[in-house]
Amino acid sequence: MQKDKHPDYHPVVFRDRAAGYAFLTRSTASSGQTIEWDDGETYPVVDVEISSESHPFYTGKARTVDTEGRVARFQRRYGGEAGEGGASGS
Repeated sequence: MQKDKHPDYHPVVFRDRAAGYAFLTRSTASSGQTIEWDDGETYPVVDVEISSESHPFYTGKARTVDTEGRVARFQRRYGGEAGEGGASGS
């Protein structure tokens, strides 16, 4: 790599305060705050709002679509089973 052409790539701790989860990785992100990690070293820490520990998709708490409720609502609105004629064209 050429000098002064690439950003500083160093170890950084990303911390999800909502989930109480932190992980050490390498990044170009910088921070004025530091944290002492499990290995005894001190690293810059970046606080994030969402990580894999708190994101609904990864935690299994994602909202699911109620398809049965949609079908029931459609049948109440337009009447009966499919193929019975349902709503008229008026």
